[in-house]
Amino acid sequence: MMKKNDHAVAFVTGASSGLGKATATRLAEAGYKVFGTSRRGASASPSSLEMLPLDVTSDASVKAAVAEVIRREGRIDLLVNNAGFNVAVGGAEESSIQQAQDIFDTNFFGIVRMTLAVVPHMRQQGGGRIINIGSVLGFMAMPYMALYAATKHAIAGYSKSLDHELRNIGIRVSVIEPAFMKTAIDANAREADAKLDAYRDVRIAMDKRLKEMLTVAEDPEVVADTVLKVARAASPKARYTSGTAAARLRLMHTLLPASLLDAGVRKQLRIA
Repeated sequence: MMKKNDHAVAFVTGASSGLGKATATRLAEAGYKVFGTSRRGASASPSSLEMLPLDVTSDASVKAAVAEVIRREGRIDLLVNNAGFNVAVGGAEESSIQQAQDIFDTNFFGIVRMTLAVVPHMRQQGGGRIINIGSVLGFMAMPYMALYAATKHAIAGYSKSLDHELRNIGIRVSVIEPAFMKTAIDANAREADAKLDAYRDVRIAMDKRLKEMLTVAEDPEVVADTVLKVARAASPKARYTSGTAAARLRLMHTLLPASLLDAGVRKQLRIA
């Protein structure tokens, strides 16, 4: 199936800011016809980047956005699932079941909805690529971010299983796992909905430490470059880190005994 206008078509969720915006811009610069999405939708530049409204927690919204891209371009060659949010640092018991369901509905089930909507078109066109934006918290745990880490572990497992299932029909699936990046995800994090006094001091200390770590974090363009590399790879791997900090953490996770790794995490976060 020929591409309309001979452009590869990319669909990037959560593209209004941060990693998603950097990724959509980088793909457009590389020659992709890019459709970025956000809850609001907006016009954008360059001309090869267009924003569409999309709520990944809505089946109807997902189907409508995918149908619009197919109507205009006839295909989707690359799906980048980036949309997500975080819950502010705190104890796991400070979040209700409803809050846990909400973060999974966006971070994980949003990816599932997008996959279900896009894969039939990729199958029909004879191939495609799906890249899911995960996190180093998808292969290692960090205290006081339990729900976010749980969604990223789920994304990693889903992505690898999906890659096994779809590669025989020309569709490859990868997850990219960066460490802290200079984005607004933590500034825009939702507060825990059942705060306890028992975690007040650790919330303050962790918030201060994370702000310190973000001042030396890498820029979102690092992840955008990784997405482009994976999109172009002849034989993509199932998992990639992105950036020097993530690569270092992956190496530590592979080589260090669990006790030393845990001690290193607590020392880095300055947890007594």
